[in-house]
Amino acid sequence: MPIDANSSKVLQSLIKGYYSKAKDIAPRAVEKREFGFGDFENKISFRHKAFKDAASLQEYLAASAPAYVSYSSAHYSYPDARPMENKKIIGAELVFDLDASDLHLSCQKEHGTGWVCDNCLSSVKKETIRLIEDFLIPDFGFSKSELEVNFSGNRGYHVHVYGDNVFKLDANGRKEISGYISGNEMDPRSIFPTLGIRGVQLRGPRPTDKGWGGKFAKAFIGRLNTGIGALAELGIERSIASKMERKRAEIILGITMGNWDKVDIPKKAEFWSSVISSMVIKQSDSIDRNVTNDPYHLIRLQNSIHGSTGLIAKKFALAEIDRFDPMKDAIAFGKEPIRVNASAPRFHMGGEEFGPFDNSTVELPAYAAAYLIMKEKGTMK
Repeated sequence: MPIDANSSKVLQSLIKGYYSKAKDIAPRAVEKREFGFGDFENKISFRHKAFKDAASLQEYLAASAPAYVSYSSAHYSYPDARPMENKKIIGAELVFDLDASDLHLSCQKEHGTGWVCDNCLSSVKKETIRLIEDFLIPDFGFSKSELEVNFSGNRGYHVHVYGDNVFKLDANGRKEISGYISGNEMDPRSIFPTLGIRGVQLRGPRPTDKGWGGKFAKAFIGRLNTGIGALAELGIERSIASKMERKRAEIILGITMGNWDKVDIPKKAEFWSSVISSMVIKQSDSIDRNVTNDPYHLIRLQNSIHGSTGLIAKKFALAEIDRFDPMKDAIAFGKEPIRVNASAPRFHMGGEEFGPFDNSTVELPAYAAAYLIMKEKGTMK
């Protein structure tokens, strides 16, 4: 259901109302940023725009009510110049973009990647927390004060890293960081130094170790504690998975001591190399490396409206991430009733449950009606 002219008019009125009252829209150093804007058809229909201060940005947003607002993680001397080299880049924050559609979740086989369910949102939040707590803080030494998190406005989260140690990084330096987090081209012998050496005990990481080794050990213990199905997801044959489950306590004790030889496995080197690859692939899929690697990339403006949902790309304190619920905490519009013809799965929003709808004409709160229209699951009636 493409957004028709009547629906578009109502949505723009809602967006204009939000921007006329919104606070904390402008990013830090707003005068050094490039901005891009989009309509309901294109997320960025034009760019190379700059604003002298926060007030002029908000005035523009309230007047034009764009469906999408993006801005540069880079700071420029001349942010509205073109071509790009004329902008004269000063430096850029490091940004991570996590999206539920990249996680290959089982629920997406039922509703596709265009729709977002509770499992999608909880899964991508877990990956965001894992990125912060397993990589950015312990492995790279970033402090919590250098990190900022916001909901993307649709299917995921953005993590911004500020600080002098990342501001001047070029594309290659950013690729090294995203490559490490993704486990890109990881050598199995960096995890198991005795792998493939005959007659030698397979020594490996302990869960208390730093870096990828400790992460792998903790993750594998988690799989062992979850059961055969979790091991099978790594490509482990069920006969071996069953053997591992029977000897689970002994294997876990061995791993805590760095001994990974507590179960007899044929073709050991091939087996553990495959398991490492399977576990690394999951992490690799969780971040959009193109966003992290490119200092010139435009990202959704924090606290702006997302034109595919009507939700806010809500910025919140890092300490609040566990209890943050985007379908409650990122709602932009009010409860005034709007009639729509809808076809959509059941969803929760604003503390209420709606649907499922099968070509149904219903009266919904503005925030829920806008959500369905922007998701192209409904039209104005």
